[in-house]
Amino acid sequence: MNQIHTTLSALFPMGELTQQRPNLAFMTVPKEHLRAVILHLRDVEGFSHLVLLTAVDWLEEGQFQLNYLINHRGRCLDVGLRVFLPRDAAVMDSIHDVWPTAATYQRELREMFGIDFPGSPRLHEEFILEGWNDIPPYRRDFDTKKYAEESYSQRPGRVTHDPAAHMKQQLYPGGL
Repeated sequence: MNQIHTTLSALFPMGELTQQRPNLAFMTVPKEHLRAVILHLRDVEGFSHLVLLTAVDWLEEGQFQLNYLINHRGRCLDVGLRVFLPRDAAVMDSIHDVWPTAATYQRELREMFGIDFPGSPRLHEEFILEGWNDIPPYRRDFDTKKYAEESYSQRPGRVTHDPAAHMKQQLYPGGL
């Protein structure tokens, strides 16, 4: 993985390399160089499969982290590419033309985080959240409890347990 990072660093302004295990590493890539890095990994290095595209909401830092996980089947290698976007202008180039499966991930990220991928097919059609009119629910500033209390009535007889006490009771019914 160090060799791939060294090669990429000679071609692009690459960021941090984090080696997770011998066959998995994560590399930080500036937003504007992601497409070129992905094309190099696919066309030159032989990475042929987009495994996953997901996001992390770093609310306190005011940014999203996109994670592109790609695989080289022949060498049993996975490379994760990290891209950071400002939370208030969450727009990223689409890669659906490089790997068509990216379109599905991009639709989900738009709906659940509010990250836009201009040009991605069917991006603005409802995907998971039919009729949703609140902030995207995977954003950390979405108040799940408040939403549930405002949207759903309480069922009679429903009891909430303190998780620690409840598990202690379940594991040790007669006490310690």
